[in-house]
Amino acid sequence: MFEAHTINAQHKDLIHDVAYNYYGNRMATCSSDQFVKIWDQDEHGNWNLSAAWKAHSGSVWKVTWAHPEYGQVIATCSFDRTASIWEEIIDTNILKDSGGRQWVRRANLVDSRTSVTDVKFAPKTIGLFLTTCASDGILRIYEAPDIMNLSSWTHQHEVSSKLSCSCLTWTSSFNRLHVPLVAIGSDDNNASTGSKVLIYEYSEAFRKFSKIGDTVPYCFDAVHDITFATTHGRSYHLLAIATKNVRIVKVKPIPDNVVNIQSGASKFEITTVATFEDHYCTVWRVSWNVLGTVLASSGDDGCVRLWKSDKEYWKCVSVLKGDGSIPDTAMASDAAATLSTKARYLKLGPISHPNQVPYH
Repeated sequence: MFEAHTINAQHKDLIHDVAYNYYGNRMATCSSDQFVKIWDQDEHGNWNLSAAWKAHSGSVWKVTWAHPEYGQVIATCSFDRTASIWEEIIDTNILKDSGGRQWVRRANLVDSRTSVTDVKFAPKTIGLFLTTCASDGILRIYEAPDIMNLSSWTHQHEVSSKLSCSCLTWTSSFNRLHVPLVAIGSDDNNASTGSKVLIYEYSEAFRKFSKIGDTVPYCFDAVHDITFATTHGRSYHLLAIATKNVRIVKVKPIPDNVVNIQSGASKFEITTVATFEDHYCTVWRVSWNVLGTVLASSGDDGCVRLWKSDKEYWKCVSVLKGDGSIPDTAMASDAAATLSTKARYLKLGPISHPNQVPYH
């Protein structure tokens, strides 16, 4: 059974994002009150506040965790046009009530001239990279050359999308068939007609990102969230998009012997495999379980809906209300969802085990 735990977050304004660490036992929240808070889960499943600090001089839009290989590190982005990297340190001079732990700002990235709307660490397989997108339409990628010195970040790449960016996502695994891809979404309703989702491919030969030829079909509405599923043996990527509905898109690489690269043809085939209108309202967050087999979505209806495919057919397998009740009898045993009565500000976090459900 799913269980909902209510937390008094004590933020003084809207909570915009909630993010879990790699193991699902730590949680970060950020708000328009300019504060970031860290919560730790005890052995009884209760969430306890372990740190809180003013992180920016404007609303904090997003917070994300780095892989634990790099320590206890998070990144935040804000309306104040900056993105910051924070690291938890142990200092015996700090009050014992905090366990001698303190979060310190290691770096402040100030390249954007407009609000920084999303921030994500790249997958660990390519190193310690941080990606930001902003309302000026620019995607920026930074690298920490020395993982032991998080105060030094180099500006490696910059891509202009010509769209006001609202969210971004990386593919999670790379191999001979899967080159690094990063996708961005836009909530700019004033932009000219065209897809609000753009996907970029990294070329090792040219050391730059370039937009793949095809665009995501029929995605013309404001995009609020976007996320790639883990591949786990698939020959293609699945991309979930939160707009006025839930959309699942397949991004399939085309072998080099099939496409003539020099002709300018795309190396990817992009098709929409599922579209759901079940929320009947704006959808704000989408998140895959650890296997990439179940998708969770949340919207202004205050519900989390779980979607699972039966071969090629996707269907809703469960609906969870913000108060923890389950109106549907169907259950998804390997789904992960975070519940909130304010589902608009919900973040459906990653988990370390397909049967583990992080409680909120």
